[in-house]
Amino acid sequence: MENESFAMKGGEGPHSYVRNSTFQRDVIEVRRKSIQEAIAKNFDPKTYAEHKILIPICIADLGCSTGPNTFISIQTIIDAIELQFQSQGLVSQIPELLVFFNDQVTNDFNTLFKNLPPNRKYFAVGVPGSFRGRLFPRETLHLVHSSSSLNWLSAVPKEITDRTSNAWNKGRIHVTNAPKEVADAYATQYKTDLETFLHARAQELVENGLMILQIPVASDVILDSDVDPNKVFELLGSCLMDMTKEGLVSEEKVDTFNVPFLYSPVKNVKAILEANDCFSIEWMETLDIKDIYVISISSAQIFASAYRAVLEELIEKHFGEGIVDELFDRYREKVEAFPDIMNPEKQKTAMLYVLLKLKSKA
Repeated sequence: MENESFAMKGGEGPHSYVRNSTFQRDVIEVRRKSIQEAIAKNFDPKTYAEHKILIPICIADLGCSTGPNTFISIQTIIDAIELQFQSQGLVSQIPELLVFFNDQVTNDFNTLFKNLPPNRKYFAVGVPGSFRGRLFPRETLHLVHSSSSLNWLSAVPKEITDRTSNAWNKGRIHVTNAPKEVADAYATQYKTDLETFLHARAQELVENGLMILQIPVASDVILDSDVDPNKVFELLGSCLMDMTKEGLVSEEKVDTFNVPFLYSPVKNVKAILEANDCFSIEWMETLDIKDIYVISISSAQIFASAYRAVLEELIEKHFGEGIVDELFDRYREKVEAFPDIMNPEKQKTAMLYVLLKLKSKA
């Protein structure tokens, strides 16, 4: 398979990301006030008021998908910025706002821009491309935001599809219950990708520029009675293996398919952020899924549709369009047989909220 990230399911149909991203929205909403407070403590409007010609404040949302969650994030940021100008008596000097919406080149930007808020207070620009590398000229961004996107890997680690490697992940599509070599390969790729992301943003942000990240992670302690968040991919892989046994999918296709996505342990992500020399950590908080999504997802169908919206394009690219309906019907059945995977008290997913400030380049 081609090693790259993929966009979410476009359009506004029953399996689209627009209609199946409630959890991602809740991630933003539940800490909306905290995000605004963190921005307020670190955003100085006088920096902009000193300019004789008001330059626009440039904001980028990386991994925006098709909406509507990106619009909630941007409005949260803009509200915090405007409040800072108002609190210092600088209302007349609020600059114009320019927002860059970024996602993969295959993202459905038509749906995104069709649903832009009609009364928005900003100019909007689409920026297709991977955020693992540079997207903007040096020192052009004042604030970067990314939510529920950094657990995508830029590529499937090469060694796990190499039949001669100890990390060959035969019969599985992810790290759960895989050999240690597979888990190590995923962890190494995750670390490389996050470091690359931080380095690119350090070049694009202005001095003292801010970056707000909401990163899905796994709890550091997962007991036998708990559910590892990466279990969702093990279930999907078992569906593919069942279809292989029935002759519906070739074994070769399954053996060369792995999901480039990882819920990394909280401590590992924190260690990468803390070791970075370009940014200071101004605010960091971890929230368990049970504190974000306090009620179990009401049906296996809703749960399956949420993951279909995330994975459909990836699956179709590798296997073709013909298996998607059958695959996710089987996935729904397996989720029904294992309801703990939908229970926020059992599922050990967490969200890491971080505000970073670019250090002085002097």
